[in-house]
Amino acid sequence: MAELLYRLGRLSARRAWLFIVSWLAVLGLAVGGFALFGGTLSSTMSIPGTETERVASELTDRLGDIGGISATVVLGSEDGEAFSASQQMEITDALAELTSNDSVSAVIDPFETDAERAEQAQKIVDGRDQIDAGKQQLVDGQIQLDAGKQQLETGQTQLDAAIEQAKEAGYYEASAAQFLAQQAQIDAGLAELATQQTTIDDNSALLDEQEQQLGSGERLMDAAAEISFVSNDGATALGLITFDSELLDLSGETKSAIAAQLDDIEIDGVTVDYSSSIATSTDGLLGVGELIGVLLAGVVLLVLFRSFLPATLPILSSIIGVGVGVAGSLAFSGVIDMTSVTPILGVMLGLAVGIDYTLFIVQRHRRQLAAGMELHESIGLANGTSGNAVLFAGSTVLVALLALNVSGIPFLGIMGTVGAVCVLVSVLIAVSLTPALLSLLGTRVLSRRARESIGHESQKQVAARPMRTSRTIAILVLATLGLLVVAIPALSMRLGLPDGSSEPADSTQYRAYSMVADEFGAGQNGALLVTASLPEAVAEDAELETQADLADTLMAFDGVVAVAPVGVSDDFGYFAFQVIPVDGPSSESTGQLVHDLRNSSPLDGGIALGVAGSASGNIDISEKLAAVLPLYLAVVVGLSLLILILVFRSLLVPVIATVGYVLSLLAAFGAMVAVYQWGWLGALFGVTDPGPLLNFAPIIIMGVLFGLAMDYQLFLVSGMREAYVHGVPAKAAVMSGLRSGRAVVTAAAIIMIAVFGGFVFSHLAMVRPLGFGLAVGVLFDAFVVRMLLIPSLMHLLGASAWWLPKWLDRILPSVDVEGAALERSHPMHVKEAAPGTES
Repeated sequence: MAELLYRLGRLSARRAWLFIVSWLAVLGLAVGGFALFGGTLSSTMSIPGTETERVASELTDRLGDIGGISATVVLGSEDGEAFSASQQMEITDALAELTSNDSVSAVIDPFETDAERAEQAQKIVDGRDQIDAGKQQLVDGQIQLDAGKQQLETGQTQLDAAIEQAKEAGYYEASAAQFLAQQAQIDAGLAELATQQTTIDDNSALLDEQEQQLGSGERLMDAAAEISFVSNDGATALGLITFDSELLDLSGETKSAIAAQLDDIEIDGVTVDYSSSIATSTDGLLGVGELIGVLLAGVVLLVLFRSFLPATLPILSSIIGVGVGVAGSLAFSGVIDMTSVTPILGVMLGLAVGIDYTLFIVQRHRRQLAAGMELHESIGLANGTSGNAVLFAGSTVLVALLALNVSGIPFLGIMGTVGAVCVLVSVLIAVSLTPALLSLLGTRVLSRRARESIGHESQKQVAARPMRTSRTIAILVLATLGLLVVAIPALSMRLGLPDGSSEPADSTQYRAYSMVADEFGAGQNGALLVTASLPEAVAEDAELETQADLADTLMAFDGVVAVAPVGVSDDFGYFAFQVIPVDGPSSESTGQLVHDLRNSSPLDGGIALGVAGSASGNIDISEKLAAVLPLYLAVVVGLSLLILILVFRSLLVPVIATVGYVLSLLAAFGAMVAVYQWGWLGALFGVTDPGPLLNFAPIIIMGVLFGLAMDYQLFLVSGMREAYVHGVPAKAAVMSGLRSGRAVVTAAAIIMIAVFGGFVFSHLAMVRPLGFGLAVGVLFDAFVVRMLLIPSLMHLLGASAWWLPKWLDRILPSVDVEGAALERSHPMHVKEAAPGTES
């Protein structure tokens, strides 16, 4: 491979414009493909097979799309006073205009909705008064009926006594007609009273039924009492926008159009903010922070090269590579679901590794050119040696990213694949475009002072002395303890997805989230959809009572603030409720509530509960990602050991390299938890309200950091091995390899940190913790693990670090990563031209 890359480098140097134009053409095709075939990016993540998706699908089948996507508009009074009548009318009209968007199915007017609820509450109060009045009438009627019955019974007693007396006195026959008339009158009265009693009984039964229905209504009203669309002081109102489509299908154009309409609302004394489901924009891959990161990388290159032109070369190459990789990947976004973070990861990796890989080749070429090697030979040799190392290093990153597909999580696999494509393009550009650009630069790749001393003895390498053992022990102990201390917060790591509280304090989505939490309760930001499937359907007249009973059952769970019915199936066997938790969607209590609801199913009587909603979905995704982490770590560690054994032909070097990677990974996790979950230095990194870590950040960081850690391991330790193989004592070889690779790895790591660090201040909340984790991970791995901990361990191990069983040595293929064989077959050709001239 080294010989092939050598030839490719020389060909590219001789046919520079052909390669440059070819890559520009590829860039044009990628951009054109994106413009023609690119689709919509999503701001949400989903995993097939989760409980939330099952319940959501069941809801759609049984009740229609009641669980569709919605967004909240928060309207506030600037002076804190209740909205005036004119302001309410203007708000109503402004919200109604949103229905002009074809994707909007309905808009809930807060004032109309609260008025309807107040009317319903009044109807219940009036109904209770009417029932109480009816009951009193029945009581009065029963009293009168009982009194009349008593009179008739008294009359019957008197009549019976008179008849008996008449019989005894012998004048009964003469008075019989009179007695019969009186008896008939009494019987008629009793019959009338019986009819009246039946009426009273029927009315009493009807009132009991009405009271039962009213009681069920009262219980439902009590359960939903904390759900409101207008605050108690009348100064804050919530408008709810519902969409026809799921959020995965809700285009960025639709969200931008709705956001623009809301931004255009101008009502005197009224502020308008809206939730992240509208405000989350996937437009634009680079912001100010990211550009600053690239500029910092340019400054590092300028300091390293001490010349402007060579400093621009790695940045130019990486930008072309990012354009090809990201635009080419996005060309498939019309047929493959991609999240908004997917291209951002591609940009992040493409910029970082693109700059670094080009840097490695350029720096090798500069060193050879400064030592007096002929231009094209130096380009070819740099491409065959450092380019070969770049190819191998890029392969480790590719393997780590593609291994994300073993997680079984589609959006994560796509992210890894797109990232791998961008890294592959960066590698290809480094070994094909970079030689062409170096050819055009000629000796100007060196600074003016360096050009004046080409071939001078000052350019030769100086033999290195081994480190002091006492110093290496101190470094080893301090580095290890330092990393372990930083890693301590990782023990309390909690995963989730960002909500409005994680946005910048001056953003509309943060203001909307905060106002809802302050005026209506944090739980209103993350309502749950809870379904109840009955073993047998109930009668239609039992619907309300069943709803009330289920609402009471749900209210009994810890952490529930309010419950409101949202739908019933046509057969009255399936009920759905909106459940408002105490805390927000990313809180521990809401997660516990979801588990409690699911674990309680089935309820007494065989009633099965299901939980859906965005908060529930985020919990499911986070838990599945957490479950995948150990498997992925095992895959990455296993690959690390195998690759390093193959490269370094040693057992101990791979082990300590892998242990170092795990230490830097845990330290990166600890730093992320401290900043984003605990809130340490939150103001510095834009963390307004601490919360759980971005759920897919650990696994992404695990894969990317593995690839980068192997890069640094390769560029530093391969130099140690090369020196050791050529007869340098083991301990001196450690310092020799460290000295030869330290400058370029330092520059590469600083560039990585600068690029990744720029994404810490991205316009996308999901990207910030990802950029921070990668930046601190590279910081710990490059400067603490690879430059301090690994050299110290290698020094202490001495020659035993390179021990390999003979049987294993025989079966392992020879992997000449640094192209040492190529160097031996292509000895240096010193230029005949005078120093400072160009070829």
